[in-house]
Order: sequence, then C-alpha cells, then structure tokens
Amino acid sequence: AGGVALNCVANGKILKEKIFDNIWIQPASGDAGGSLGAALAYWYLESHYSVRIAVIGGLSLAVLEIFLEKIFLKKVHQISVANFFLILILSTLSVLGDEGLWFRLQPSVTGVAIGLFLFYKSYFSSSFFKTMMLEMGQKSLPDKLIIPMERDVALLFLIYGLWMIYVALNLSTSEWLFYKTAGFYLIFFVFMVVEFFLMRRRLRV
Repeated sequence: AGGVALNCVANGKILKEKIFDNIWIQPASGDAGGSLGAALAYWYLESHYSVRIAVIGGLSLAVLEIFLEKIFLKKVHQISVANFFLILILSTLSVLGDEGLWFRLQPSVTGVAIGLFLFYKSYFSSSFFKTMMLEMGQKSLPDKLIIPMERDVALLFLIYGLWMIYVALNLSTSEWLFYKTAGFYLIFFVFMVVEFFLMRRRLRV
C-alpha cells in the first residue's frame, strides 16, 4: 500500500542502514499501481504457464467467489454470476484461438454477449443495473432513468461487438489493439457525455 511504500522516514532509515545494495521505491505504490502489478503478473504467468493454466485459475476463482457468497451471504449476486459466464466465454476463446482469429474475436464476442444480456434483462426480466445497485446496498435510480440507460449501454456494447468482428476480420493487429483499448475508452467517454445530457433530458420529462 502507498502508506507503507511511500513512507519517506522509514525508507530513509532503511537506506541509512545499508541493508540492501540498492533501493527502488515504486512511485505508484497505492491503488494506481494495481495496473502495473496486473501487467507484471500477466507477463510472469504468460512466460511460465500455458493458457490452460490461466483458464483453470480464472474459472476456479469465479466458482470460489460464487460458492463463498452462497455460504456466507446466503445468496449469489448477479454480478458474480455474470462475471463467471464472461470468464467462461473468454476462456473458451483463449483455449481455441491462442493468438489467432478466435483470440482477436474475444472483444466482439464479449461486446455482443454483454449487449444481448442487458437487452434481455431490461426488456424481459428485472433490470441488471437496478438489481446490482440494490445488492450493493445503494439506492437505485428511478426506473425512467436507469432502464433507458441500461438499454443505451446494451446498444453501445452490441454495436461495439459487431464493429470488432469487422476489425478482427479486416484490419491489422495494431488497429485491432487500438480499438480494443484506447479506442474503446474514447468511445465510452463520448458515450458517457451523451448519456449525461440524455439523463438530464429524461429528468425534465
């Protein structure tokens, strides 16, 4: 945690004691360093273990999460179930494709699956967003706001998933990587700005 690693007094004493030849303090040692830790962990696992080991580990943790929720909370949160099926889909594609076409289709399958799931929940079942907020102990937004927002998010993911099919089949790997990472974040940012104004409009109706 940052409170320990960035403790200047403690680090100064360690340096003066000359216990170590060299000391390097990770500058983003708080929550911001989580992404660096995840990248290092991914690099280590990819270098030393096969994709199937990662698949087994991911599915095992997802099943364990559901099992512990059932034991201690007496219920399983929808987000945990959704997380399990998402990991299952991505794991299957990873095993099938490794670095080939199936691997490149991961974002498209994820986008289409999330979009269709949210459409189903908002039209034919209870709102996923609303249920998730209630399960976390937070007050849900009014139906006139949260359900249209959920459908907008569903449409975003569905369109993104279909677009990524085209990208995987027709564009280069560097272009695919852009739309999988920075491109998606840029699209999502624009979406959130538009959604903000749509929610304000819905409040006035």
